[in-house]
Amino acid sequence: MSEPSLPEGSGLPPVTPPPEHPGRQWAYVAIAAGFAVPGVVVRLGDIHHEPVVGAILFGIAIVAAAFALSWAAEVAQIDISRGLALAALAFIAVLPEYAVDLVFAWKAGKDPDGFAHLALANMTGANRLLIGIGWSMVVFLAIWARRRAGRTHIPFSEGEVHLDKTQSVEISFLSIATAYSLSLPLKRTLTLLDAALLVTIFIVYLVRISKAPAEHPHLVGPAQLFGSMSTAARRASVLVLFFVSAGVILAVAEPFAESLVTAGADIGIDEFLLVQWLAPLASEAPELIVAGLFAWRMMPAAGLGALVSSKVNQWTLLVGTLPIVFAISGNTLDGLPIDGVQREEIFLTAAQSVFAVAVLMNLSLDAREAMALFGLFVTQFIIGAVFGNEVDTYTRIIIGCIYLLLAAWLVIRRRASVRPMIRNGFRSNLAELAASDREG
Repeated sequence: MSEPSLPEGSGLPPVTPPPEHPGRQWAYVAIAAGFAVPGVVVRLGDIHHEPVVGAILFGIAIVAAAFALSWAAEVAQIDISRGLALAALAFIAVLPEYAVDLVFAWKAGKDPDGFAHLALANMTGANRLLIGIGWSMVVFLAIWARRRAGRTHIPFSEGEVHLDKTQSVEISFLSIATAYSLSLPLKRTLTLLDAALLVTIFIVYLVRISKAPAEHPHLVGPAQLFGSMSTAARRASVLVLFFVSAGVILAVAEPFAESLVTAGADIGIDEFLLVQWLAPLASEAPELIVAGLFAWRMMPAAGLGALVSSKVNQWTLLVGTLPIVFAISGNTLDGLPIDGVQREEIFLTAAQSVFAVAVLMNLSLDAREAMALFGLFVTQFIIGAVFGNEVDTYTRIIIGCIYLLLAAWLVIRRRASVRPMIRNGFRSNLAELAASDREG
């Protein structure tokens, strides 16, 4: 059972004991800062660099920021719910995707024919990467971490990540956003009405997740160092970690993506492929790294929870802001145009999300389901990369239908889990659910 923190206002430090070697933990913090500095200096100093060198420097800075984000999210759970802490982490980690996607949306306002499809391609690519690579990665790393810890009796096929009942909130709101996303392929524009509805879903989600109680997490490493501070110092440290990480990510994410894209273009990789896959992979790097760190440190539920929260963020706030930025840039009330190829891309992305939600209806993700998510994603990616867009059209539709059929099969098979999950996500008292999780 989690150990409760002391009442606020007691003037005493929290119950987290100080680490045995605080100097070592401060050294880890200094190392992370040291790795972040070169990339930030190159970016802010506008220092000329080769694309490959820039990708390395900026990539290392993002990794360092990801470590700081994971520490901040862990310590923040002393004062706010884990769901809200992970939502804050997800928002900061997804900032690079906002930076890249909103630039395309702004340019689309000036030149719809030239950039609208790139804004949507970057968004759909990022969404599919998050599930196809990120969710499955958490399961695989969790299994590896358990074996590394000596639990070799767990077969790979039986490896599984279980979510808490309170994380039904993320899944329930992802269900709503996913259901709405299925209507988007039927449209020719992404409108301001779509934006209003999607942003509203995100706001209601934040209000709901904020009602969950704070817990006292088991902290290790630098997180334990910050958690053992007095209340004021701890909260100040969390804010500093969040803001500094966000600053580093915002500073280096766009040049990181540009360096990768430029390096790819230099060796002849197609522009659409670069925008849809390589740039999103770069912009998704912070959240993928943070989730991987949680899984590697035997906290896979936190890692998967962060990625689910990121998916809610992307399907609501990110997609919702695209037509707003487009309208402001173009001084118009018209929606962001959706061409034929992007309607197919959105359909495939929405279908993958339907399958992902169906998988999590029982609040778990096992190795076989992770392999299905990864395998279907890789299949579509390889076919599109090898055979081009004409063949990829059929691939998108076929794989999208496969996702929907698998989702229908899972919902029927797990129909007993659907109603409790929806009830817990939208109506149940989150404090009672948290207590139930602790007792379980």
